[in-house]
Amino acid sequence: MHRFKKVGHFASYCRCVASTRESNGKKKGEGNKKAGNKYLSWVFSEAAHFAVRYDARIKAFYERKRQKRNGIVAIRAVAHKLARAVYYMLKEQIPFDVNRAFG
Repeated sequence: MHRFKKVGHFASYCRCVASTRESNGKKKGEGNKKAGNKYLSWVFSEAAHFAVRYDARIKAFYERKRQKRNGIVAIRAVAHKLARAVYYMLKEQIPFDVNRAFG
């Protein structure tokens, strides 16, 4: 985890954030969609699906997001939160706490 200075860098490496590039509300190129680890992207998406299925608090977060956007965006938001949680778990050597991640 020392490779990543901030949690956002880890989330970006896991492809859990958008790769849009904008300036003043204008699109500036396509971005770098394939940067990062495609396997981590897949793993966090799968973990998000299982988390939504088996945890009530995560499911509530997912449903709030899904009401505003579509299901794909909502599941990616859950995956992003899980990636952030994993970063802090590995950096601080602490167990996963759903209250801290989705509270």
